[in-house]
Amino acid sequence: MFKEEIIKEMKEVFKEIPFGVDHTLKVLQNAEDIMKGESIGGEEKEFISIIAILHDIGAVEAQKKYGSIDSAYQEKEGPAVAREILKMVGYDKNVDRICFIIGNHHTPSKIDGIDFQIQWEADLLENLTVMDKEKEQKKIKKCINENFKTDTGKKIAFDRFILD
Repeated sequence: MFKEEIIKEMKEVFKEIPFGVDHTLKVLQNAEDIMKGESIGGEEKEFISIIAILHDIGAVEAQKKYGSIDSAYQEKEGPAVAREILKMVGYDKNVDRICFIIGNHHTPSKIDGIDFQIQWEADLLENLTVMDKEKEQKKIKKCINENFKTDTGKKIAFDRFILD
C-alpha cells in the first residue's frame, strides 16, 4: 500500500513547517472517519487518503517562492509537488484527479465529486477548531449547513462543534 510511503514523503516535505504534519494527519483521520461512515473502501479509500495526505503539500514551496502559505499559493504549487511524490513512490492511478483536487482544495465551487467533497469536509473539520465554540455557534452552524454534504461529515461536525 502506498499510504505509508506517501506519509513518509509528506513528513519530509513538511520538516520545515512541522505544524503541517500535525494538520495533515488530523485531516487524514477526519477523511478516514468520513469514509468509514459513508462505506467507502478499497481503492477509493486509498485514493481519498492520498488526497488528504497531499492536500497542503504546496505550502512549503509557496513559503519559499512567495513568503506565504496563503491558500492561492498552496493551490498553485501543490500539484507539481504532489506529482513528484506520487512518481517517487510509484503511484500512478488518477494522478490528474489528485492534482486537480490539490490545486483547488480551497475553492468550494470546484467540488465535483465525493472524493473532493470528503477532502473538503475533512479539512474543514480541522479548520473549524480555530473558531470559538462558545461565541460563534450561529456562524459555525451556518458553515456546517452550507459546506457539509455527507451525512457522516455533517454528524461529526455537529458532534464536535455544536453545543446544544
